[in-house]
Amino acid sequence: MTRVAAVDCGTNSIRLLVADLDPATGELTELDRRMTIVRLGQGVDRTGRLADEALERTFAACREYAEVIRELKAERTRFVATSASRDAENRADFVRGVVEILGVEPEVISGDQEAEFSFTGATKELTGRDDLAKPYLVVDIGGGSTEFVVGDDRVRAARSVDVGCVRMTERHLVVDGEVSDPPAADRIAAMRADIEAALDLAEETVPLGEAKTLVGLAGSVTTVAAIALGLREYDWSVIHHSRISLERVQEITDELLTSTHEQRAAIPVMHPGRVDVIAAGALVLRSIMERTGAREVVVSEHDILDGIAWSVA
Repeated sequence: MTRVAAVDCGTNSIRLLVADLDPATGELTELDRRMTIVRLGQGVDRTGRLADEALERTFAACREYAEVIRELKAERTRFVATSASRDAENRADFVRGVVEILGVEPEVISGDQEAEFSFTGATKELTGRDDLAKPYLVVDIGGGSTEFVVGDDRVRAARSVDVGCVRMTERHLVVDGEVSDPPAADRIAAMRADIEAALDLAEETVPLGEAKTLVGLAGSVTTVAAIALGLREYDWSVIHHSRISLERVQEITDELLTSTHEQRAAIPVMHPGRVDVIAAGALVLRSIMERTGAREVVVSEHDILDGIAWSVA
């Protein structure tokens, strides 16, 4: 067994996994898994820079995670940064702060690398299941980007495109500095057009229609699943490997796009940091399902974070 720590810093959230891994058996024993909404990508699409307050929120989470890593005595740590820090002109400030706090340099990985980690994390425990046909299409809907990966026992094709719940919200649903609640039809149409254009780009590389099983990752997908399952509180063990129909995703997306901030915030499983961006994230998921013809999405709580951990082991 090797004890490792994996940190995934995305556009909307930063997450930590500390686990014991046995590469010989493929066994992962989770010791600590946590997530903090830091909105690192706040305004990046508009300014090209990481905001000072976003950096400080992220560094505060890093300090908390550093303490957990020390307490659990992880032997190795890997810190992976994704879309927001790829886009920012002041990413050196971000790198310097992480090194000072955690003692490791964040790896600003490419979209293709991000996709491969997501695929490994999401599918490692699906291998051998007779009820889920291959190839898999793994979609990781993040804050700033969405990764598409098709594969069976290995990755066959991958592509990252710049549509995510934060980026789409800031680009289309913010009016005079505030999220439009509910958004006008023309704003929803413009957002949908952006998503469809991104799917066109993804399809140039990834044969979306060839997949037999759609596997959905990250907070937008798991939140939609929690709503679909009627949970009164978020329970990852119920959400993990649940199967949500296209019809239910369509219904929930329509409800979210026509609701107010207060109505979304009142949903029992809604994380406060997702209230303003969940409608955009749900629309990305719905658009993917409609484009690919998927009748359901298999929801995975294991994702890029688990893939990062395996890469360390």
